[in-house]
Amino acid sequence: MLKLFYYIIFLIGLISFSQTKDYSVTNVEINTEYPHFGLMQISDSRIIFTSYLLDKKGRLKRFEGNPILTIYEGDFSEGGHIVNVNPVQIDPKQNISHITSATISPDGKHIYLTTNYTRKNMPKGNFNEANFHITVGEYKTGLGWTNFKVLPFCKLKYSYAHPALSKDGKTLYFTANIRGGKETTRGGSDIFKVDILDDNTYSEPKNLGSKVNSYSRDMFPFISADNTLYFASNRPNGFGGFDIYKSTMNADGTFEKAEKLPQPMNSKQDDFCLIIDAENKTGYFSSKRPEGKGDDDIYYFIQTN
Repeated sequence: MLKLFYYIIFLIGLISFSQTKDYSVTNVEINTEYPHFGLMQISDSRIIFTSYLLDKKGRLKRFEGNPILTIYEGDFSEGGHIVNVNPVQIDPKQNISHITSATISPDGKHIYLTTNYTRKNMPKGNFNEANFHITVGEYKTGLGWTNFKVLPFCKLKYSYAHPALSKDGKTLYFTANIRGGKETTRGGSDIFKVDILDDNTYSEPKNLGSKVNSYSRDMFPFISADNTLYFASNRPNGFGGFDIYKSTMNADGTFEKAEKLPQPMNSKQDDFCLIIDAENKTGYFSSKRPEGKGDDDIYYFIQTN
């Protein structure tokens, strides 16, 4: 009987091992000594990401003495290459000089981006100037993205970042440190969601709950075609720094307990901003792993079994 028990355990182990997916991870060519992060898939063939804005000579552009972070767009190419990379066109009159992440609606009509206030558009009242907020804009031919408005649920005393849209464009996921009430942040930052209503209004933010969020920092959400949430967290028992986790959405919109992705998707350094294709076989993420070209690099991954 004991031999049968050990045989069953051994067989289960073989089945579990055979179901483990292996991935090949490659550093993409567009990486430099500067950071590349804030990845978001905006169609089956296009990506946007964040990096420093450069002049025609490849030098850093600055605003108030600091390098300008902005968003770029590019096309997916064979072998995981990202080609035709250019800065996303934003109306300069909008006074947006620092963007850490963004996403574009499935219909291409709206862009949601993370930024902070500058001396030119600083609101009245007391607030932490280091806080971020999410703003939404529309596209106008000849101007680019313009007519930005801060989302109505963004309160000055809290920080909001890392917008990500569901594939139907009806739900916006984001990171925030909202405090108070039953939707309060558990750790340094949690992942929330709002419904985007038919009249372009928004529901109140809802915390995704303890199966997703931790008492650490949970950031950079991405919702895949099969409604799996991928995000980064620096919670205990990780490989090191920020690690990438995933959580499956149930039919009622709740999420299963988040699980950490294995190596080589995660490393001993920061790993975050994962996006994945509709077949769950290829995608990209950012990492500060030591074999990179500089700061945060973009890596391409493909399932090999």
